[in-house]
Order: sequence, then structure tokens, then C-alpha cells
Amino acid sequence: MTQRFYLESLGCPKNDVDSDKIIGTLLADGLMQTDDASQADLVVVNTCAFIEDARRESIDTVLELSGQRKSGARVVVTGCMAERYGAELAESLPEADHIAGFGVPIALTKKSLSVTSQSVPSFDLLNLPRPKSRSPWAYVKIAEGCDRNCGFCAIPSFRGPQRSRDIESILAEVEQLEAKEIVLVAQDLASYGKDRPTELGAGSIVGLVNRVAAKVARTRLLYLYPSDLSDDLIDAICNTGVPYFDLSLQHVSKAHLRRMRRWGDGERFLKRITDIRKREPDAAMRSNFIVGYPGETEEDHDLLLSFVNDAQLDWCGFFAFSPEEGTHAVSLPDRVPEGLMNERLAELRELQDSITARRRDDLIGETMTVLVDEVGVGRSHREAPEIDGVVHVSETLPVATFVEVEIADALGPDLVATSASLDANSDARGLVDDAR
Repeated sequence: MTQRFYLESLGCPKNDVDSDKIIGTLLADGLMQTDDASQADLVVVNTCAFIEDARRESIDTVLELSGQRKSGARVVVTGCMAERYGAELAESLPEADHIAGFGVPIALTKKSLSVTSQSVPSFDLLNLPRPKSRSPWAYVKIAEGCDRNCGFCAIPSFRGPQRSRDIESILAEVEQLEAKEIVLVAQDLASYGKDRPTELGAGSIVGLVNRVAAKVARTRLLYLYPSDLSDDLIDAICNTGVPYFDLSLQHVSKAHLRRMRRWGDGERFLKRITDIRKREPDAAMRSNFIVGYPGETEEDHDLLLSFVNDAQLDWCGFFAFSPEEGTHAVSLPDRVPEGLMNERLAELRELQDSITARRRDDLIGETMTVLVDEVGVGRSHREAPEIDGVVHVSETLPVATFVEVEIADALGPDLVATSASLDANSDARGLVDDAR
């Protein structure tokens, strides 16, 4: 009888890619995937350890799935928590049969539900096989780790330094996925190739984007550090037909950014955003900001409020500071009280919600090309999968097709469209090119 596995993926898009690699490996080993944890012989939880809330969710998920498993089934915990807390996690979480960090692949066969302890180089995990995408879009991780030393982030301590993949291996994965939209991800996307100066080198992201864009209808980039957003990279992004810029800004106060061990300031960021909009008026913008990092003053907060109002970004995420073990910030003085932090978060979110709603209202009456992700739901270039709003379309439109629609209404972050034209048999790339 074929053995079954169930996988729960938590955390960021980069973790989703790792989960796909695990799925591909298990399928190659002859197991069958199931969506019902209670029917699985193996339950895998790919955990997140970025902040306290993510760790709590990971533990709760392991406990919940452990309670659902059938007699004789094994629970394996992998991902960032397994790598970061290994032995400690194994001791405190007896519900898990095995804790498997990044260097310990989950290797199972039809004959034996054992978890190998054989270690492999973590870089090789980037090149494990993946199954064909079950969605019209797919994430592709182009590098692992990070060379930066941001004061709030523990990721380099367990993900390690940046290791960029070969371009050819990335392109092979793109072809294997057969997705209409590829979303390139990494901890520090624009630094791709810097760690391999002989074979790749700084600026290699531009060539990679061009080559991926030649293979798929849509190429989208997430997690761009602002200092590496060159004119050449901006041109490459605009030329993909997906002028979407996800800028990792984190704050705008120059003094506060230096406390964070980050580059830049609001004036520089605003100029870059203005330059991009001059180059491509239809560009969509997203960023994330940390609120309440130690030392954040009322003046710092007011600067961030002013920037959010001036920048008029399409999408923004605001996150409360979480002190992380092993980071520079964990021992910093001048902590912002939780109540004040929550007040600042609410003020920023209320402002951005109004900006997003207004920018979405401005699209009413426009015609745009959307990719139908699932029945009744699509996305234009302005919406990244999973994190932004969507475009509601007719439920009669085939999934994984491109369609030109007219926007009839806006409901907060979401748009409501009526179909203008559809050619399900035409080449997707051609449809996108025609819409540019």
C-alpha cells in the first residue's frame, strides 16, 4: 500500500519553496501527498522562527497535527525552528518524532518510514527537485542566506551567509514548474551573485531577470534592498511587464535606520520612488516597516507617518518590533512600551488603509490584464500573490489564463472586474505583450 504524507508550510514565501522541495523529494521516493493529516503516515511541519508570534504558531501547529495523526504515523519538524533550536526543540517537544534542520533531508521510501540523519550541504537543498506548480504562479528561490547585519534580524545566524544559485539551475526549475508567473525570492534578492564574483558577480540579478522573463509571461521580484536597486535593475523589472517594486525599507528616519544597522533615509527613498514612477507611471509599490524598534522617538514616528503619506505606496506592511535572541537589538536600551507601539501601529495602518483604498478606487474604469489564479479570482501586475489584494472576475473564466478586464468597483484592497476579452488559446506571453 502506498504510504502518504501531509505537509504544513508556515512562514514566508522562501519557506514555501523549501516545502515544495520536500514535496518533490517525497514524491520521488514514491509517497503520495494527502490533504488530510489524519490519513498520513508522515506529517511534516515546515516551521518559521522569524519572530515570537511565528514560533508560537509553529509550536501550536505541531501540537495540533500531532493530535490528529493516526496510530503509527510520524511527525517531523523541519524549517527555521528546527535549524535554530534543534536539540532544545527536540527536548521540549516530545510530540515530534524527529527534528530535521536544513542539512538533514527528509528521505523516506515505501519500505521504511525512517528519517535519515545523513547530512548534505545546505546549498544543495536549493537544487532539490520540485513538482509542477499546482497554481498558475510559483515562487523560485534564487539564493539562500544573507550577508547583511540588520540589528533586528536573526536569519543570518541560522540561514547562514548568502549562497547564490547557478542561473542554469534556476532556469531549469522555472521550466519544471510550468507556471505562468514566476515570483523570484531570496533574503536579499538584489544582491544575487555578489557572493560568487568569478562566475556571477554584482549586478547578476539583471541578467537573471531578463532570462527568466524570456521564459514566462510574468516575472515578479520580492524583497529588494533599496541600496542595490540600480537603474539597470529598474529597467529590467519594467521590461518584464510586471512593474512591481517590493522595497525593503523598514523605516525612514536616518538616525533610526542607523540604529537598525540599515542604509538610507526617507528623502533618498522618496526620490527613488519618484524616479521609478517617472520611468513607469503604472508601477506598483510595496514596502514593510518595523514599528517600535528600540530608540524610536516621536520624531522618528512622525517622519514615518509623513513618508507614508507622501510616498502613496500601493501596499504597506507594519510590524511590531520583536526582540530576537542573538541579534544586536535584543540588548538595546530605550525599549518602546507595548501600548505606545500598538498606538503607532494603529495610526500607520489606518493611514495606509486609506491610501490603498483611494489608489484602488482610482483604478475604476480602467482596463487591465489579469491572470486567473483560481475560479473567480485574478491578479494584475499590481498584486503579488498571497500578500496583496485581488481582482474578482467572472467564475466562468478558465484558471491559468490571461484576460483583459474592466474594473467596475473597488472593495477596500480588492477590485471587482467585468470581462472585456478573453483568448484562452493564445500564448500568454503574447497577451501580456499586447497589454503593455
